[in-house]
Amino acid sequence: MEHLEEKIAHLMRSVDDLSDVVARQQSEIDRLTRRTEMLISREAERESAMGGQVTLGNERPPHY
Repeated sequence: MEHLEEKIAHLMRSVDDLSDVVARQQSEIDRLTRRTEMLISREAERESAMGGQVTLGNERPPHY
């Protein structure tokens, strides 16, 4: 019986540890999702401000 109680305690600790990992990962996913949405929004605003112009990779930026 004591052996089973030890196994259960070990498994419960493992489940708690994994739960903490999942919670941290979800928090990181939420943060990255917000940042991605912000960047997409910023890019859409930048494109609309440019009036539909296409920026080529070999063009110099305006500050040159």
